[in-house]
Parts: sequence; C-alpha cells; structure tokens
Amino acid sequence: MINQLMSLYKSIFSGVERLAEPWLLPTLSRFVFAAVLFYYFYQSGVSKVDFGNGIFGFLKPTDGGFVQIFPKAAEAVFYDITQASFFQKLVIVGGGWAEILLPIMVVIGLLTRLAGVGMIGFVVVQSLTDLYGHGGIAHKETLGVWFDQFSNSAILDQRAFWMLLFVVLIVRGAGPISVDALLGLNKKPVAA
Repeated sequence: MINQLMSLYKSIFSGVERLAEPWLLPTLSRFVFAAVLFYYFYQSGVSKVDFGNGIFGFLKPTDGGFVQIFPKAAEAVFYDITQASFFQKLVIVGGGWAEILLPIMVVIGLLTRLAGVGMIGFVVVQSLTDLYGHGGIAHKETLGVWFDQFSNSAILDQRAFWMLLFVVLIVRGAGPISVDALLGLNKKPVAA
C-alpha cells in the first residue's frame, strides 16, 4: 500500500514537473516582479533623475536622489544638490537609470540573467543605504531577524523574497515568453 502511494505521488508530481519545467518558474518570477516590484523601482529611479529640466535633464540628479542615496552628505549641505560632488551626482544619475532600465529588462525578458545580477547588486546597495545611511540599523524591526515568528521586516524578510525572484531568473533565464527567447539567449549550452 505504501509503495503504491509513493508511486502515485511520484508519477503525479513528476508529470507536474515535466509540464512546468521549461517555463513556469521564470515566467511566474517575471510576472510577480512586474506585479509587485516594477513600479516601486521605476518610480524610485524616476525620482532620482531630473527629466523636466531641459533636453539634458536626464543627466541631472535631483535633490530627492541626493537624499535617498547619500542621506548624511545631503543633510550636511542642507539638501542642496549643487553641493554634491561629481562622483555623488554620477552615482545618483547612474542609480536612477539602473532603477529604470533593469526592471524594464526583467519584465520584457531582455538580458534577463544580467539584469537579475544587476538587481541583486542594486538591492544589496539599497539595503546597506537603508541600514547605515538612513539609520535603519538602529531599528531592529527594520532590519529584522530570520528564523523568528515575524515575517514583515523591510530588510531581511522582504528583500530575501526579492532576491529569490532574481536568483530564479539568473539560474533559469527569462523563459519562453521573452525577448531573450526571441534572441535565442535561453538555450542551454551544448556540452562538448
């Protein structure tokens, strides 16, 4: 009886795995990212670049970007973006554009593995800025603790799920409904 149940279990779920194998995880990961995180990152990126300031506004950082990325430096100069260093301005504009372009790449499935790596890097930097730049390290509920009964900390809990989406995309690619699939970038390399 036990052997029959185990055999039934294996046959059912191996069939599910065969049906879902090539497409479900990457497609679902991109969908969840689009539904839950895309607008969050996109709006954050748009807030860092001064699109409304002339033809080259897309190259100008905003006060808000200065405060978000370099909170202590911004406070030291009374939030005056003109006091930001060239390096700080470059980081603000680069970060803003990364927050705009990388999420678009994930959603449409363009160079998805590379975009996933970029998003992981971005989330790590964002988390460190939240903890050390904005004083989140002083608030244990912001950082959170793993393996406790609470699942709502902004850093360790939420961002672990974000990272899982990106890891799936890095390992599995974008799936069949993507620009990567049209370009043939989802194919596994053939062993020599």
